[in-house]
Amino acid sequence: MGVYYETIPPSLQEWCLDQKMFWVATAPLSGDGHVNVSPKGGPYFGIPDEKTFWYIDLTGRRVLENGTSDFDTFVGKHSIDCIPGTRSIIIVDIHQVGSSCGYSVPFYEFKKHRPVLNNHWANKEKKFKAGKTEESMDRYWASNNARSLDGLPGMKRALTAAKIEGVAPVKKMIGPFSPEQMRRLRAKSYTLEHIFLVALAFFMLGIGAVLYGEMVAEKLIVAFPVLRRTDTIPLLRHVLGWDTK
Repeated sequence: MGVYYETIPPSLQEWCLDQKMFWVATAPLSGDGHVNVSPKGGPYFGIPDEKTFWYIDLTGRRVLENGTSDFDTFVGKHSIDCIPGTRSIIIVDIHQVGSSCGYSVPFYEFKKHRPVLNNHWANKEKKFKAGKTEESMDRYWASNNARSLDGLPGMKRALTAAKIEGVAPVKKMIGPFSPEQMRRLRAKSYTLEHIFLVALAFFMLGIGAVLYGEMVAEKLIVAFPVLRRTDTIPLLRHVLGWDTK
């Protein structure tokens, strides 16, 4: 059955590096957010030590964006081959490692890596270098990678490109649980905290009316004598139990 560790054991390190495919699942801190599970393939995964792993994000804990000095330093140190379309390197600090029995996982045979995505980015870069500015990776990132599924900010480079070139992000979700609809729902809804604060405010006002209301009423009568000719003050005295004077 499953076993848990605080680091990646040497035996599992070798097994992990031998895999041809892996999955990445991410989610925001808010419970209103969505979990995104993405399959990854190719030799774009590494384990520099027992408490760290990294993977190349095509087209976390720490994110090294393409074009930064940290990105270039990491690539040189670990001899990483960055193909066209490499937008960032995700570095993850490990706190818990778990294995599973895998008894129901089917057998399969690896044939070869699918080249479609790599070829697509290579052709896109070739067109851009030939003068087609609309084929730039920055424009693509601005459109597709500037925001997450929940509308949270993504790549800084993509956000900058979106602002400079006026590129609007594509809509990644539709329906009642899309970020836009959820924001409207939150704006219209009241939480238990809001209800409690309102109830507490009315409770404190009620106590204040009982303890200090008559004194305030008498001062109002002095300031506004017309109140003596109305039923307002006698009614308040009757309802709140003030002494009749």
